[in-house]
Amino acid sequence: MTTTAPQQRIEEDVKAALKAGEKEKLSTLRMLLGEIKNERIRRGGEVDEAGFTSLVRKAIKQREEAAAQYKTGNRPELAAKEESEAAVLATYLPAQVGEEQLRAAVEALVAERGLAGPAAIGVVMKELLARFGTAADGATINRIAREVLAKPAAG
Repeated sequence: MTTTAPQQRIEEDVKAALKAGEKEKLSTLRMLLGEIKNERIRRGGEVDEAGFTSLVRKAIKQREEAAAQYKTGNRPELAAKEESEAAVLATYLPAQVGEEQLRAAVEALVAERGLAGPAAIGVVMKELLARFGTAADGATINRIAREVLAKPAAG
């Protein structure tokens, strides 16, 4: 089978979840299909891989935030549901670059350009997001960049 559009992959997984009786996975995937359809309408065309990845990341972030709020509100059963939905959605993300590899790239860029301080975060973010694309999470890059830039320059 050739590479299928994100929507087709999810529709196939919806059918499989329906046959297997996986209600939670089914509802999560149907929600994601709805998001894809809404994005298609907004764009006036098909959703490409980058757009799809962005949609999935946004949906995962929403689930993580909701889970955190449920935990704060002492509702562990609802938090667990949100976390399991996030786990289902995470399977649709491309393989992620490891944190060690991101840290090495940030450190190399900072050393190469002589960057320092919080003002350099924008440069680091722009460069690494361009380099890694959807294989790296912006929040992770930002956190690592802040840690590296906060260290005093060696030497």
